[in-house]
Amino acid sequence: MAAIDELKDLLADDIRQLETLADVLNQEKACLSGSDIRQLESLTGDKNRLLERIRESAKRKIRLLVAMGFRPESGEPSRFIRSAGLPDLLELWEDADRRLRSCQEMNQTNGRVISHLQKRLSRLTDIFRGVTGHQKLYGAQGEQKAVSYSTILASA
Repeated sequence: MAAIDELKDLLADDIRQLETLADVLNQEKACLSGSDIRQLESLTGDKNRLLERIRESAKRKIRLLVAMGFRPESGEPSRFIRSAGLPDLLELWEDADRRLRSCQEMNQTNGRVISHLQKRLSRLTDIFRGVTGHQKLYGAQGEQKAVSYSTILASA
């Protein structure tokens, strides 16, 4: 039973960390709209630290579940917890999972905003360099690349 209690503690801690992560992601979104780079750098560091803690917790949770008899190849841990008849643990697990998915969606939204800002900056840079009239091709990662060529009419 000690493993179950430890797993509950880890899940409760995950829920608190995911709440904090959601707050950080909301602040990140606000910084992206306001272009506050200094605060954005600070938030990115906070986000990375939280994500590392969540990853470490996930590893510990899987080890505890394996010690309880869970086999990773048998499917999702929530099925194992449900079949073990542990409703309190299942409720915590599903709450943490919902919060994690919500944070993933917010992070993807912020990623799209960053991608849009990068494209905008790239277009502005092209305008400053005078490359606006050139054709664009897509690279291997889906980014646009300007195709510039020159024809030498004469040389001295």
